[in-house]
Amino acid sequence: MVPPPSDDAEFDTHGSDGGATSDTDGRRDVVVPMRLYKTVTVFSTLIAIVGVVLGFALLDAATIRLSLLRRAVVGVLRAVGVSPPATLLSGVLAVFGLAAIGFGAGVYVLGTRFRARGMGNPQEDADESSGNG
Repeated sequence: MVPPPSDDAEFDTHGSDGGATSDTDGRRDVVVPMRLYKTVTVFSTLIAIVGVVLGFALLDAATIRLSLLRRAVVGVLRAVGVSPPATLLSGVLAVFGLAAIGFGAGVYVLGTRFRARGMGNPQEDADESSGNG
């Protein structure tokens, strides 16, 4: 069931399929108001950057035994009375590092699915002539 059209053009985000549009590649874009688009873009990019940087820091701690982060993790574990073998700690840090990088990439990909009303698809813009010469 398609919702009735709204009188407020800024918040009318419903297309024929509930606000989502798709192109021939199967990519689905969600059309949202500009304010929500800006919020989603800022926070998804911020979360993605933090995830990727944290992931690489964890990978660094997994591979370099003199890492500051690794020393902090070992110090916290010793404070609670746990002393894992170095290889197990390296493996756990590496898994968490890869997971953080994957999470950051996933958040970024999902954040790119949003667009504001009036924004064209990048594929449509590439077919137009630039008129620069």
